[in-house]
Amino acid sequence: MTPILEMRRITKTFPGVKALDTVNLTVNEGEIHAICGENGAGKSTLMKVLSGVYPFGTYDGDIVYQGETAQFRNIRDTEERGIIIIHQELALVPQLSIAENIFLGNERARNGVIDWRETNRRTEELLAKVGLSEPPTTKVDSIGVGKQQLVEIAKALSKNVKLLILDEPTAALQENDSRKLLDLMLELKAQGVTCIIISHKLNEVRYVADRVTVIRDGMTVHSMDAKEGLSEDEIVRHMVGRDMTHRYPEHARTPGDMLLEVRDWNVWHPEHTDRQVIRDAAMNVRAGEVVGIAGLMGSGRTELAMSIFGRSYGRNISGQVSLRGQPIDVSTVDRAIGSGLAYVTEDRKTLGLILEETIRFNTTLANLEGVSKGGVLKRNEETRVAERYREALAIRTPSVFQKAMNLSGGNQQKVVLAKWLFTEPDVLILDEPTRGIDVGAKYEIYTIINELAAEGKGVIMISSEMPELLGMCDRIYVMNEGELVGELSAAEANQERIMSLIVNE
Repeated sequence: MTPILEMRRITKTFPGVKALDTVNLTVNEGEIHAICGENGAGKSTLMKVLSGVYPFGTYDGDIVYQGETAQFRNIRDTEERGIIIIHQELALVPQLSIAENIFLGNERARNGVIDWRETNRRTEELLAKVGLSEPPTTKVDSIGVGKQQLVEIAKALSKNVKLLILDEPTAALQENDSRKLLDLMLELKAQGVTCIIISHKLNEVRYVADRVTVIRDGMTVHSMDAKEGLSEDEIVRHMVGRDMTHRYPEHARTPGDMLLEVRDWNVWHPEHTDRQVIRDAAMNVRAGEVVGIAGLMGSGRTELAMSIFGRSYGRNISGQVSLRGQPIDVSTVDRAIGSGLAYVTEDRKTLGLILEETIRFNTTLANLEGVSKGGVLKRNEETRVAERYREALAIRTPSVFQKAMNLSGGNQQKVVLAKWLFTEPDVLILDEPTRGIDVGAKYEIYTIINELAAEGKGVIMISSEMPELLGMCDRIYVMNEGELVGELSAAEANQERIMSLIVNE
């Protein structure tokens, strides 16, 4: 096959860190090429070099595209050559329409005036190609994340894309939306579009990819044909540099006394006052137990967790929360923390961390009283606490004075965990604790969860990945349309029974 792209000996250095070290990548025309690796391996950095985010002159090595050595100086240079990148954080303007987003910066105009008839006509054609039937005038903030991903691809098609790069395109999607997106990639391949996909979901890699290149510690480790019986275990072995016989650490738990009880919990939507979001929820967690909550996107899992944690979601909330048999006050976040609860959000970058601040700052943020005296922060104590959790959670960073934004996803997640562990909670609610992180970092998070349970803490784990719940939890509650519709022990639970509870409710 003819290569459409060759990246030769690409080296990229940031202050104190060599992010890429003589990386080589060859992508053939008309194929889907997957790039796999742990968080911080250099995958996204490599794609930013290719797409012009890091321009020519800021890296060493050569990019050969369509047989010519290229010197891309910005994103506009690459887009003019048909190289389009869709980042994990979508670059859409929520308040604008689908049509306005697709042609933003590339407007259909005559004599300096936007031709809305042509814009909407062309948008309808593009939406049909990606399987969307929404009117072009639909506001982006009124459609789900899955459809927003398809709008991004329609936007790429409007620019005559030849090489489409997708960075973790299904990280925030449910299984059905993920499969639609992957099938669309296969359709684009049939139309002659070459794709590069970065993904941690190895089953998806095996579903769409023709070849796989693994990057580890900023270096190319191995490239392999994905259509010749390639196993997930083989990819994992190259990613982490070792065999991983078990995806989930061994654990033997004996849950203790009842720790947390939630009874008759009802929550109404914060804006649509006639809509009840959570209805008569009742659940419990024992000391040393990991309890899962399964359900489809929109089932109410996050809304339940946030409403329990200081009523940080919803209105007209009623019901009772008890800890060790005694009612506790969870009417505000401060009171929920003081009562022994902690909540690790599913959105670490927006709600879990202040990315522009240091690891030290973020680690102590939820418990400033623990590092202050008389209302004055004790900086040395703050540093000591951050160092303690850096070591305990194996946060990979040269210093606790490093900004959180410079960490990999897995290490950012550990900082969020450290922040809440410093509040010394009795119960931790973990909402999608491994979203967007690689298999090696996932294993480390799972190990931390097991250690917390071994210390007698209660853990509530919300996850969209059923194998994760089945591999980690002692019991699983199943949620659908705001109700807890079933409860399964670890011995009873499997994917079929969970889905049966959801669809038969």
